[in-house]
Amino acid sequence: MESALEEIEFLALSLNRVEVLGLLAAGRCTRTELADATGASQATLGRILSDFEARSWIRHDGSEYVATATGRLVAEGFTDLQEILETEAKLREIVDYLPTHAMDFDLRRLSDATITVPSATRPNAPLGRLLGFLREADDVRAFSHTFNEQALRVVRERVTAGDQRFTGVFGRSAIEALADESELRRQLEALLAAADAEIRVREEGVPIAIMIVDGVVYLLLRDENGVLRASVDTDDDAVRAWAEDSLDHYWRTATPLEPETLSE
Repeated sequence: MESALEEIEFLALSLNRVEVLGLLAAGRCTRTELADATGASQATLGRILSDFEARSWIRHDGSEYVATATGRLVAEGFTDLQEILETEAKLREIVDYLPTHAMDFDLRRLSDATITVPSATRPNAPLGRLLGFLREADDVRAFSHTFNEQALRVVRERVTAGDQRFTGVFGRSAIEALADESELRRQLEALLAAADAEIRVREEGVPIAIMIVDGVVYLLLRDENGVLRASVDTDDDAVRAWAEDSLDHYWRTATPLEPETLSE
């Protein structure tokens, strides 16, 4: 194990080594081509190539160098490690709020996601980002343990105007919270009566809060006290497939929300 860690350190301590190995794993290169691509001096390249040849990571073929099978293996593995650590660093501040118990996709699929957190000047930034997209969306699908007042209002306005289609599955507690307040109940009743809205309620509850807005998946992350801590949005295919499968599950295990159940 120490030898493996030493080899990782050997690569990690030199960006030039990482770049050279990556280039040679992708195809043949001359020393001139490597110098042009990396900006490394010929002396530096000489040391790198010599070290790589000693490890049998590359071979010299005429005027060109190319990675061996094991050299490609090292290059691919190191790239994977870099991607994992980059994703970890990105998710570090919000990992405690991620519904990882329900997420069956590789977390690396969130490497390009947009993470929005509250700030001193924009405490509602996570919700604000979502609302901005809801105001422009043609199709919104949701499954959640809550239905935020502002999101409900935007969706109701868009749907009743004929500009949006809405499909939602909510836990019973979310519906009851809206029904307990007259103004929110009226908003929900108007949405429920719209031709382009379908809402179901799940007695077992919905443990996470997800919206699929025109193909973009939004995760709303709350702490144990229900405080919104962050939003994560991505158009990654694997995350969207997971969200759509999850929505299908909750939809099939829920029942249509009947207007009379909202009465005072």
